Amino acid sequence: MMEQTIQLAFRIAIVWAAGFLLAVAVRALLPDQVGITLTGHQGILFIPFSRVGFWTCLLAALTVTALVVGRAMLADIGWGSFR
Repeated sequence: MMEQTIQLAFRIAIVWAAGFLLAVAVRALLPDQVGITLTGHQGILFIPFSRVGFWTCLLAALTVTALVVGRAMLADIGWGSFR
């Protein structure tokens, strides 16, 4: 059981590290002057692609973490199809 916990911790750490590295690379490569302009009743909102890419990478890391943790929890309660 302890071996699986350590393996799970390493998987999550690797996913988060890769997510942060990818997010920083996206933020650095994409220019701040190019993006999406949303217009509304209150005014105009400009969202640069660099920020969209950054948050997308972090959301992906969070999603993978949730899936890995959920799979481990389901395996712990006895759902054998997750092994």
